[in-house]
Amino acid sequence: MNKKFTKMTVSQLSPELLKQRPELYPDLDKLLALPEKIIQFGTGVLLRGLPDYFVNKANQQNIFNGRIVVVKSTSQGSADAFEIQKNIFSHGIRGIQNGEHIDETVINTAISRTLSASNHWAEILECAHNPEMKIVISNTTEVGIQFVEDNLQASPPKSFPGKLTAFLYERFKAFEGSAESGMVIVPTELIVGNGTKLHEIVLKQANEHDLGKDFINWLEQNNQFCNSLVDRIVPGKPDAETVAELSEKSGYKDDLLIVSEVYSLWAIEGDEHVKSVLSFAQADKGVVIEPNIDLFRELKLRLLNGTHTLASGLCFLYGLNTVRESMENPETSEFIADVMLKELAPAIPYEVDPARAQEFGNQVLDRFRNPFIRHQLIDITVQYTAKMKMRNIPTLLNHYQKSSEVPVLFAKGFAAFLLFMKPVQLLEGIYSGERNGELYPIRCDSAAYFAEKWEAAETLPELVQKVLSDDSLWGTNLTSLPGFSNAVTENLELLSKKETIIN
Repeated sequence: MNKKFTKMTVSQLSPELLKQRPELYPDLDKLLALPEKIIQFGTGVLLRGLPDYFVNKANQQNIFNGRIVVVKSTSQGSADAFEIQKNIFSHGIRGIQNGEHIDETVINTAISRTLSASNHWAEILECAHNPEMKIVISNTTEVGIQFVEDNLQASPPKSFPGKLTAFLYERFKAFEGSAESGMVIVPTELIVGNGTKLHEIVLKQANEHDLGKDFINWLEQNNQFCNSLVDRIVPGKPDAETVAELSEKSGYKDDLLIVSEVYSLWAIEGDEHVKSVLSFAQADKGVVIEPNIDLFRELKLRLLNGTHTLASGLCFLYGLNTVRESMENPETSEFIADVMLKELAPAIPYEVDPARAQEFGNQVLDRFRNPFIRHQLIDITVQYTAKMKMRNIPTLLNHYQKSSEVPVLFAKGFAAFLLFMKPVQLLEGIYSGERNGELYPIRCDSAAYFAEKWEAAETLPELVQKVLSDDSLWGTNLTSLPGFSNAVTENLELLSKKETIIN
């Protein structure tokens, strides 16, 4: 027994390793033999920590009984780890629920294959011929669902909507447009109306490439693009301390380890047909399928994600690195709570009961305080500009519909965003900013735009005026909001002089 344990402490997580412990995984062979029913575009931790978690849980309860083919957008990165571990990974679930400390690890066997779009496009298209594969899931970040000029004959098309259009066209041809071959498509990208927007782009791609009226009719009549909302804090790659702790506890090495909070919600807009196809929803009350999910979306998007976006740059420039550190610091914790509850919650651009918004906001603050989660602030700043626009600008505009007062905390968070986006170096196509003499990556598609604006501006008021007035960036002229431009400028001047971050 001791020898077996010693061997496992140095072994890589794999089916072979799990078979050494049949008492813990008695149904492993059955789970690994389940048919492929889902194609998933994205390998990110959010997908593995939420949709894939629900599918795995349902499989273990003998409810869904299907596995996932994952499509990776590039040939680089973690695909090798998926191959080595045969797509099995462990998921640490840690936090507080109803006053009880939760610290458990789940082995996820829901993924059958991980294919690179650039290397395995023919195999991906072959999945369209599988009659049991009726579900598409995606998370390609907020900028992934956009129309671009694409070549649907390429291997692969360059955009996610282009790939999806080509996949659906392959399926249409394979099954001669039968009604039964239609799919349920559930994007999880954090944009309002993600399913609706993806549907519109796929139809545009179909028309642009003359794929025919029969295909378009099949798209419209037999496929359902569902708006959805995901809500679970799943940070990026766990830090070395967490990896070492969980590895020692489990007795194996896992290069695909993810860690999440306990709370989970996947709200999907759908009818009874969607419920029947997404049967894994029966396994966990965290999956909600309803005709309208607007309330779920607005609360999460504006309070949790909106607060993340407004606070991440500010707290990072303050010298902190994680959300938990930000909640442990009295000054930044006060900023986070006040901007959420005093400015964002009353201005949600949706009819929300104020008491419900405050209740949800306080839940979010408890989740931010989770002692087990090390959510890196720098990860929250990925695609910072798109997140600011989608998550916070509608709330800002609605604030001014209700009040002429300047949202001073919002202005401070926005000023920190501008300062964070100030590059000091461009190396091999990557822009970097500087904090306390150290470089940090600016992982945002608008990095070049801000590099140009910072370079051209002779004064900070000029920079603020140029950026805020750019309606091509924000969809509106933010300088028209009374007092907002001045408040942003004042905060930016103070931040730039490092005279203050919070107070």
